Amino acid sequence: MRLYFSPLACSLATRITLYEAGVEATFVEVDPRAKRTDDGRDYRTVHPLALVPVLETDEGERLYENAAILQYLAASHPAAKLAPVEGLAHARLTQWLSFIGAELHKALFVPLLDPAAPESVRTYALAKSPSRLGWLADELGTRPFLLDAFSVADAYLVAVLNWTAVVPVALSDYPALAAYHRRLLERPSVARAVSEERGLYAREQAALRAQAAR
Repeated sequence: MRLYFSPLACSLATRITLYEAGVEATFVEVDPRAKRTDDGRDYRTVHPLALVPVLETDEGERLYENAAILQYLAASHPAAKLAPVEGLAHARLTQWLSFIGAELHKALFVPLLDPAAPESVRTYALAKSPSRLGWLADELGTRPFLLDAFSVADAYLVAVLNWTAVVPVALSDYPALAAYHRRLLERPSVARAVSEERGLYAREQAALRAQAAR
């Protein structure tokens, strides 16, 4: 398999899932600004919108969108038990993936992370954070994971919660959510993925600073 990713972006969830499942993969770094891969290819030939993640399967098929990629990996590696496969439990997984993708990733964090977003848009997004994060904290106050055990939804959520380090959203305002985040960062697959991508992100930022100084 081949994963196209950007350091500490939402594609981190796929890296975590690959590690959880013990799957060998090739990782191809994408520069989201230049829209090129680390070997200089135009990334738009892989994804027309130049978004990450993209997963290329062993058969050469390409999958886009976190929810689809994460569920595909879970279904392809059932021994890892990263997703329930049927009934209400599977619907709950879909519920959480949809909530994380729509209400947190796109509605809350994208406007806060986008330097081009108008201040009114950022203010509007921030106004929604207490209800979204408060409800999530209430749900996680009674159990260690979003479902009965660690799932691909947790991989996605921890990737998104990492962004609170660079936006004006304080996890400390939601103790149960902050505790969940700390626990997940200690999980071996998460710790490994975050450590690797943090190093790549630091290198990327240093290169940008050096370019700006020229």
